[in-house]
Amino acid sequence: MNPAWSSAAPDTSSRSTVDDPVERAVLDHVPCGVFVGGRWRESADGRTFPVEDPATEAILRTVADGTAMDGRAALDAAVAAQTDWAATAPRYRAELLRAAYEQLVARTEEFALLMTLEMGKPLAQARSEVTYGAEFLRWFSEEAVRISGRWGLAPEGASRLVTTKHPVGPTLMITPWNFPLAMGARKMAPALAAGCTMVVKPAAQTPLTMLALADLLTTVGIPPGVVNVVATTRAAEVTAPLFADPRLRKLTFTGSTAVGRHLMRQAAGTLLRTSMELGGDAPFLVFADADLGRAVDAAMLAKMRNMGEACTAANRFLVHESVAEQFAAQLTTRMAAGVVGRGTDAGVTVGPLIDAAARRRVADLVDDARDRGATVLTGGSAIGENGYFYAPTVLTGVPADTTLTRKEIFGPVAPITTFTAESEALTIANDSEYGLAAYLFTRDLSRAVQIAERLDVGMVGINQGMVSSAAAPFGGVKQSGFGREGGPEGIDEYLSLKSISLAV
Repeated sequence: MNPAWSSAAPDTSSRSTVDDPVERAVLDHVPCGVFVGGRWRESADGRTFPVEDPATEAILRTVADGTAMDGRAALDAAVAAQTDWAATAPRYRAELLRAAYEQLVARTEEFALLMTLEMGKPLAQARSEVTYGAEFLRWFSEEAVRISGRWGLAPEGASRLVTTKHPVGPTLMITPWNFPLAMGARKMAPALAAGCTMVVKPAAQTPLTMLALADLLTTVGIPPGVVNVVATTRAAEVTAPLFADPRLRKLTFTGSTAVGRHLMRQAAGTLLRTSMELGGDAPFLVFADADLGRAVDAAMLAKMRNMGEACTAANRFLVHESVAEQFAAQLTTRMAAGVVGRGTDAGVTVGPLIDAAARRRVADLVDDARDRGATVLTGGSAIGENGYFYAPTVLTGVPADTTLTRKEIFGPVAPITTFTAESEALTIANDSEYGLAAYLFTRDLSRAVQIAERLDVGMVGINQGMVSSAAAPFGGVKQSGFGREGGPEGIDEYLSLKSISLAV
């Protein structure tokens, strides 16, 4: 493996001390400074913070810890670059995104290893994330040349009405730790295609992947100031001045509902345009006529991708009472067979949770359910002395009022409850403040369509455990947020409408 990151970036942090030479080579080639105006540099006060391997608790690298001054400088750079970037030809922007797609695919192994090291997911899943994230670069390279408006005759016939679309302007992007490449690409690609500049604040747990992606975009020719990245442990300090600055025109955030509410309050001061991809509580409905083998396969995907640390993860398994015992037995066998370990090790299928707090939260949810009478069929405890591992867990007899079924688990835990009637299943499924995704399994096409239409969510998977695609809009309703990422709709989040009336 020959890392291809920029070697010209200043060394603003210590070199990696990991033992494996391949891992060390990849880590050492990631520029770990603040990236503003096309330049890598130290943070304004010279502070750094460590990035931890959640599988070993070892320090991978130290990264420049951005300040409010760095945030303002990043916005200054984005504002300065906005007019010229918006004026570039759509085809030019499309070709840059296509080049970025090709570079990212060519560097799949490097990016996958980097994500596994800082986030913990098994390498096979990290490779899949590279493929998924790269697809947004390709998809929006094609959408860049399809931005259009309309022309029409006014009802009274005295004028022509023209509608045009324009880039909304400098955008603040706050990205999560669970999919450090894909969530960045899903926001950055449509913004770049639309002609928007940006300030990106990646999660402090996983900044390395975003820093590497910014470097890749620079190598393919994205102009200075268009993409700026400020990693920080002082998020509120860095972002608060940006929210108060009228030059910032949009916020896009992926993360918890609680943080989303807080950011919306801050955005209200300048009526900042926002899009929010927030929490989920996805129901996984298995009807009596379902293909159980297919349902269990899909359950493993919907639950265990990313160790359950996904907003679309199946959170509540609602299974018809006639097949519940059989489904639980098959799912328990599959979950118990998961190989827990460091994601870089051969054969590992379940990596660590992101940090100690995340593992404590999962353990507390399971302990609470067990105390309330739930039965643990497999798992139910933390594993190992080093790293943040939690055993794949299946529970049955989970009371309806248990916290486990009301909040995002964000871990490898599958609580199973039963239902008798179709109407009961739908009522339980919709009884949540969240509305991001849902899954349903049945051989009855009529039932599938009717239930899908009545589920109060933004996305539904029918007889499959995956709902995400670059070609489809991603987003939810209720407390899961608003706005869409991906699909033809995704670029509209970064475009403003202008109406022009022409007297003729």
